[in-house]
Amino acid sequence: MGHLPRQTDFVDMGAIEQMRSKSSLPKNSNSMSYQIMNKIGESPMTRTTSKRKPNLIKRTIMVASATAVLGAAVIGTGFISPAMADSLKKVPMFGTLYEGTSEKSVQAAIQQGIVSEPNLSVTHDGITLSVADLLYDGDRLSFILDREGVDLPNTASPYIDEDSKIIGNPDSEYIKSRMVPEKDQKKGYIKTPTILANGQKVDFSEGSFGDYPMKDNAYSVELSKGLKLPDKFELTIQANVTGVKEAFEFKIPVSIDNKALVLKPKDATKSDGQFSYTVKEMKVSPVSTRLVLDSKGKVPTSPEQKGDYSASMVYYEIVDDQGNVLNPSRFEYFNSKPKTEYHIDQLFSPFNETPKTITIKPFTLTVNQKDWSVVGQGKNSVGDKTYLKDLELTIPVK
Repeated sequence: MGHLPRQTDFVDMGAIEQMRSKSSLPKNSNSMSYQIMNKIGESPMTRTTSKRKPNLIKRTIMVASATAVLGAAVIGTGFISPAMADSLKKVPMFGTLYEGTSEKSVQAAIQQGIVSEPNLSVTHDGITLSVADLLYDGDRLSFILDREGVDLPNTASPYIDEDSKIIGNPDSEYIKSRMVPEKDQKKGYIKTPTILANGQKVDFSEGSFGDYPMKDNAYSVELSKGLKLPDKFELTIQANVTGVKEAFEFKIPVSIDNKALVLKPKDATKSDGQFSYTVKEMKVSPVSTRLVLDSKGKVPTSPEQKGDYSASMVYYEIVDDQGNVLNPSRFEYFNSKPKTEYHIDQLFSPFNETPKTITIKPFTLTVNQKDWSVVGQGKNSVGDKTYLKDLELTIPVK
């Protein structure tokens, strides 16, 4: 988020075992940290709305790395072939948001150089890595590495580097099982890539990296916050593979026609006397919508949210002037009562077309404080929503 996060951003153990990692990192961090701790108090449990069933195990692990980034190259045509449109579904983040996205938005993404298929490949010692789909919209970067030449259940390396800093119990079975000497590691796993822009390491504050669940033998990187890159630069991806001495290096020219709409509305504050929030900024691009806001005060409660049940933190829905609701890129749950101050910096799906107005609809979930379960939460629902209609805010788009 806007300020640097606390020391960790937690993800559930099931996701880690699938090597689908989420990280929030201080800038210029130099090492990978593996942290195992019991989740007590106010640490978030990230549950996605993907096909994988949410894992409610409260014991969590965080895998953090400071060297993962991506970019996107130029595509020289505005024509959308069926193959290209289908490939967009596989791009990290954009793929999950593609359903319902208009052809006009896809067209704009291609014309502006935001998405591309560079199809660059490097082969070392019988293993081939290819840069498949890339996405860069000036605010967020993503890419996929395809792997060939080895048959392994996962693509991301499960091993802990010898120079890694271990925080927690270094004698835990989980840690010891991954402290494998380099000479004994299975060949073919992709280590966390090093990413450069014009020869310099790229800083970021939040991102994800690891196996791409929608495609076999694919490794994805998604950097979603803290990027400060120009619209035109040379992207370098340096990836190492276990059991292979030579690094896999890709150099890709990145150039976008950045036409993102940036809204910084004046007087965009709503309050009920105890709780208030202010929209600081909204960024609208063909592939995403970013909402940045600050909130302060005690969260409003409904009659159902009493006794063993309480209100969650306040979440926010984005709705266009046609009533279309944007999907959040991920949805977080917390095993604690809400705080009185939040800074929200969240990505949502793109608008089908630029709306005349944007409405922010705050809501809460009802949480059982005994086990922090959410009333109504299931495979196709984040939970039963209690909308705070008095706090709805409509922003005109000029």
